[in-house]
Amino acid sequence: MESAALYANLFSPPVLAFGAGVIAVFARSDLKIPEQVYQGLAIYLLLAIGFKGGASLAETKFATVAPVAIAAILLGSLLSAAAFYISKYLIFKSVSNAAAIAAHYGSVSAVTFMTCLAFLESRNVPFESFLPAVMALMEIPAIVIAIMLAKLHGGTSSGNLSPALREAFTGKSVYLLVAGLVIGAAAGPLGAEKAAPFLIQPFYGVLIIFLLEMGLVAGKSLKSFTDLKGKLIAFAIIAPLVQGIIGVYIAKYLGLSAGGATLFATLAASASYIAAPAAARIALPDANPAYYVFTSLGITFPLNLALGIPIYHMAAKQIIGG
Repeated sequence: MESAALYANLFSPPVLAFGAGVIAVFARSDLKIPEQVYQGLAIYLLLAIGFKGGASLAETKFATVAPVAIAAILLGSLLSAAAFYISKYLIFKSVSNAAAIAAHYGSVSAVTFMTCLAFLESRNVPFESFLPAVMALMEIPAIVIAIMLAKLHGGTSSGNLSPALREAFTGKSVYLLVAGLVIGAAAGPLGAEKAAPFLIQPFYGVLIIFLLEMGLVAGKSLKSFTDLKGKLIAFAIIAPLVQGIIGVYIAKYLGLSAGGATLFATLAASASYIAAPAAARIALPDANPAYYVFTSLGITFPLNLALGIPIYHMAAKQIIGG
């Protein structure tokens, strides 16, 4: 059963589309998705996931959401701090590089979360529908913690945190998620039903096209593979798996279902490659982008896509049941 789940995920349309994009790069294909199309797909996916979460949030009691939201913020902050000290003492001498890695691995990947949603929905696995709101809350704290640790340890971060924080808060991913949440919460279930033909039903197909483009981007980043430290590559493989299992146990403590635990674990295991890189470029100008972009997008993202999500789901079923 477990090997069958892994096999099914590896050959699911989203993962195959991502793989097709990677192969296209190495085959030197002229395949290219226009930037305007890519941006349109990203806007749709982020707004749709926020809208769906907001609509469910309108029916969820605050007392149900609050403990999960607080735990998620604390977890993201702690994972960021752990990644910083592991990177600083075991991988880099550079505080700026360690802080950049920490910002990425404490924050979350919206696309990985979307893929996990598609994974669960395609298998009719129930989950707590307010979790997209939790994802939006996890984007920023880890980035703030990483930048503060860089300043605390004398890293060459820019003197003013405001531009980096402004970029993190008002960047496309966070803004669209929050906007979708607000619109969905205001619309409620009735509004969600009316918007479903556009904002909910096409989600899976749009995700497949988007992941084809992400495969192209990841394939290009793989060219930096030989320039990376072996310890950093090992970190990019081991960290998400460990963080994901930690996420499952925390989800069990919070009383989440097996499906909800899978989503929570995916949030814990994912690494940002939208909000965090933008903030790192501003606040940590001395950090090497080849390190943090390649590890988050070239290693951790495809690892979670192909293997991590089904592993976290299997762990959730074993630990929580269902």
